[in-house]
Amino acid sequence: MRKYGTILLEEDDGIAIVTVSRPDALNAINEAVLDDLGIVFASIKLNNNIGAVVLTGEGKAFVAGADITAMSIMGPLEARAFMKKGQEVFSTIEEFGLPVIAAVNGFALGGGCELAMSCDVRFASEKAKFGQPETGLGILPGFGGTQRLQRLVGMGNAKKLIFGAETIDAWESYRIGLVQKVCQPESLMEETIAFARLVASKGPVAVRLSKAAINAGASTDIRTGCAYEAEAQSIAFSTEDSKEGLTAFIEKRAPEYKNK
Repeated sequence: MRKYGTILLEEDDGIAIVTVSRPDALNAINEAVLDDLGIVFASIKLNNNIGAVVLTGEGKAFVAGADITAMSIMGPLEARAFMKKGQEVFSTIEEFGLPVIAAVNGFALGGGCELAMSCDVRFASEKAKFGQPETGLGILPGFGGTQRLQRLVGMGNAKKLIFGAETIDAWESYRIGLVQKVCQPESLMEETIAFARLVASKGPVAVRLSKAAINAGASTDIRTGCAYEAEAQSIAFSTEDSKEGLTAFIEKRAPEYKNK
């Protein structure tokens, strides 16, 4: 395990486990956390042995939010710069070439909810809590929350959560589509890592292209999205992995992918 300031990075048989590590502050996001997340994901990008990423928090919180103490002394320009930095880092995670699965072990409020939403899939402990409480503080979600939440749970649900500064539990988060699986607390990491291994066992180029196509389609009309999909498929068919996957199916054996 390596420590990058406020972030722990562990490689476990082809899976990168990224842990936000400010447990005394419930892993609250400050400038250092944002900088360290950027550094860690840049390092993972250079590691060809990684097939998927798991993102979690140390202790009893995933990420309880942005660091309110630091934010309380910010002026308008400082706040804007902080929000822009957070948006850039979270977009890096959202657009990252590998699937990123959040293991939400506790509080995921404010910036923590926004960080979880930048991941591709969210697994949550039954003890997890989600919410965007910013309007209760006289501000609004600033790390992409007003945009990602509505795309994940629909405009009405997003407005209800943001306007009311509501906190919801894991099962309600699952009901509205914010979370894809709810786990017992003691099995959260095991189940999340198992899913990450499942993803990593598939054709790696195909998984990356699928993520890019899904993300691109989310912000355009269906015809443009399908055109992007067709181009991505043509790239997939040019790879050695596609030939291996199709041949293995015909020969009734497990494929041996080479990420080529």
